[in-house]
Amino acid sequence: MVRMTIKKVMLSALFLFIGAVQADDVKLKPFVLASKSEGAVAEKSAQVKTALTAAGFTVVGEYAPYTGANIIVVTNDELKKNAAASEAGGYGAVQRVSVTEAGKEVQVSYTNPVYMSHVYRMEGDLAGVSAALEKALGRVEEFGAKGMTAKQARKYHYTIGMEYFDEPSELAEYGSYEEAVQAVDAKLANNQNGVTKVYRVDIPGKQETVFGAGLKGSEETKAMDDKFIMDEIDFRDVKSTAHLPYEVLVSGNKVYALYARFRIAINFPDLSMMGKNSFMNIMKSPEAIRKALQNTVKK
Repeated sequence: MVRMTIKKVMLSALFLFIGAVQADDVKLKPFVLASKSEGAVAEKSAQVKTALTAAGFTVVGEYAPYTGANIIVVTNDELKKNAAASEAGGYGAVQRVSVTEAGKEVQVSYTNPVYMSHVYRMEGDLAGVSAALEKALGRVEEFGAKGMTAKQARKYHYTIGMEYFDEPSELAEYGSYEEAVQAVDAKLANNQNGVTKVYRVDIPGKQETVFGAGLKGSEETKAMDDKFIMDEIDFRDVKSTAHLPYEVLVSGNKVYALYARFRIAINFPDLSMMGKNSFMNIMKSPEAIRKALQNTVKK
């Protein structure tokens, strides 16, 4: 009897070990394709918002960066709670759902919550958010990269000398958190330097607020333009439109943004350094984005 009990305990431990190893080896990708169908972007966007609201999400913003594309930004209690428990967790306080024309079909996709929880080094893995999005919108496949394990995602940077998650750009400093939030909100809403406010989410229980910023450049400043950048890097059949918009984070009395060499790379980690569609073609964009955001939110 004792031998049988020991055997059962050993088998249980073995299965738990195997399960943990398999979980560690799972390759996560930046986006999830929810569906592909005929239709119009506006009609499909309305359906998506209805489904998200019914699933307990709150729509905090909407952004049409170019013709044939719309992005719906949502949050919920789990996202905000996890953001509150995580250092610089505001970056992960929302999920982005895109509705994009691609040929004769309309694709609905969303950021992969589990992937994002790891690249943003959050406390929880947002599995509940992932399940809720799948139930509301569907799940065909993950896409956007060959994939990374959770461990790889948590220490990710594109290559030697490029920024990690914990090396953001400091854009501005104010006298207090309240002053910083009010100033950034007003400045983004004023549409300065081609930078527009898409959403705002206050993180409960801490002095932290995340804003979404859409970027539209002129001929002279096209390097920071959302459409220009996406035309260069979002060239595959399944579109990664949910990469947009960028985040601006107020934490305490300071204003930050993830440097674009990190922020772009986490959603396009397999993009080559050189070639027809490569980082070389948007080489000026990271600094152009930083300057546009800084010039907009500076004191």
